Amino acid sequence: MRYVDEFRDPKLIRALADEIARLADPGRHYRVMEVCGGHTHAIYRHGIKSLLPENIDLIHGPGCPVCVLPMGRVDDGLSLTQYPDVIFTAFGDMMRVPGTHGSPIEYKARGADVRMVYSPLDALKLAQENPDRHVVFFAIGFETTAPSTALTIMRAKALGIRNFSVFCNHVLIVPAIRAILDSPDMRLDAFIGPGHVSTVIGCRPYLFIARNYRKPIVISGFEPVDLLQSMVMILRQLAEGRAEVENQYSRVVPWDGNRAALKAMADVFELRPYFEWRGLGFISQSALKISEAYAEWDAERRFEIPGVRVTDPKAAQCGEVLKGVLKPHQCKLFGRECTPEHPIGALMVSSEGACAAYYHYIHRAAAVAD
Repeated sequence: MRYVDEFRDPKLIRALADEIARLADPGRHYRVMEVCGGHTHAIYRHGIKSLLPENIDLIHGPGCPVCVLPMGRVDDGLSLTQYPDVIFTAFGDMMRVPGTHGSPIEYKARGADVRMVYSPLDALKLAQENPDRHVVFFAIGFETTAPSTALTIMRAKALGIRNFSVFCNHVLIVPAIRAILDSPDMRLDAFIGPGHVSTVIGCRPYLFIARNYRKPIVISGFEPVDLLQSMVMILRQLAEGRAEVENQYSRVVPWDGNRAALKAMADVFELRPYFEWRGLGFISQSALKISEAYAEWDAERRFEIPGVRVTDPKAAQCGEVLKGVLKPHQCKLFGRECTPEHPIGALMVSSEGACAAYYHYIHRAAAVAD
C-alpha cells in the first residue's frame, strides 16, 4: 500500500536503527521529547524504543488535547447538561474523561442527553433536526481540529441556525512547548515535532525553538521509518552542533501550513489572555475563544458557566507525566487503581494519552508474558 508499506520496510528500519547506533555518542545521554500523543502511541505500538540505544531517552510531551484539559474545564462543560433543553455533544475520546462528578458517559447514564459525534458538523445536523432543543458541541483539540470547528460555526451563521453553540476548548501547541522549555525541571536536547498539528500551522512557528533555545526539532510522520528517520536527523544536528527546524513529514506538511484552515481560524477565533493546562498551569495566549463576530454561537456567552477550578486526585500524577518528569508506570496509581476500564486520570482515557499507550503496549504485554 502506497505511503504505508514503504514506511514499514524491515530492511530500511534496520538500516536506520544501525545509523542511529552509529550517530549516538555512547558518552552522552540524549533526552528527546515527542510532543504528539500520536507519536507516543506509534513508538510503543511499533516497538521503536527497543531499536534505540539505551542512552536515548524518549520523553512524552503535552500533545494530547484531552489530557491537558483540567478537570474543572470538564466540569464547566458538563454543567450545561443541567439545562433541560440542551443536547450535549462531544467526540468519543471525551466521553470517558472524568470530571469531579463523573464523565460525560456517566452523566448520560444518569439521564442527561449526552451524545457522541464524529465531527462538529454532526452536532450542527442535530441542531437542524431538533429545532426545539439547543445543541452544545464540546470543542477540543489543538490546531488540528480547530479549523473544522471554525468552519462549522461559520456554516451555522450562514444558515441562520441559532439553536447551536460551541463550548470552545481549543489549545495551541507553541505556547505549551515554550512553557516546557522555560520549566526549570525540564532538560531536553531536541524535539520530535507534531505531525498532525503541523499540517495546519506548518513548520515556521517552531523557528523560535531552534533560534532562541538552540534545540533541534524535526517534524515527523507516524510510521516506524518516519520516527527513526527523524531520530537520525536529530542526532545529525546534535553531532554537528546545529539547531534547526527540519521537516521529515514533507509528504504531508507544507512549510507554511494550510492557509485556508488558518484563515478560517483567524476569522472565527481570538486568543484567550490565559488558559489553564493540566500539569502546566495557566499559560498566556495558549488557547482560543470565539470572537465577538460569532458571539451568538459561543456557549460561554449563552449560558452561565461556573468557572470551576479543581485539582486532580492527589495520588494521580498526570501533571508530572504530561511534563515528561515521570514515565507513566512511575505514577502511583498506574495499572492499579487507574486502568483503561476505570480511569482516574485523562492520560489513561484518551487514544493519544501516554498512560493508555504504555498500558496497552508495555504493561499489559508484560502481564501476559508473566
